[in-house]
Amino acid sequence: MNWTLAENNWTQFKGRVRARWIKLDDDQLATIAGKRPELLKSIQTIYGISRSDAEREIRAFEARNRDYQPK
Repeated sequence: MNWTLAENNWTQFKGRVRARWIKLDDDQLATIAGKRPELLKSIQTIYGISRSDAEREIRAFEARNRDYQPK
């Protein structure tokens, strides 16, 4: 998955992120703004999981969204 594409089209892409991690609120999504490291940190904090578990979840999310193209 191309995070630059996600960052540049964050308004569209954040719906996919929110659908996967429903505990992330609008302020957190605004802070993330398509940046993978910010997403990683937010998932760790909100869900109370380790960095490696958050990384694993993001990699699985990337695999499911590898063909993402903005509309």
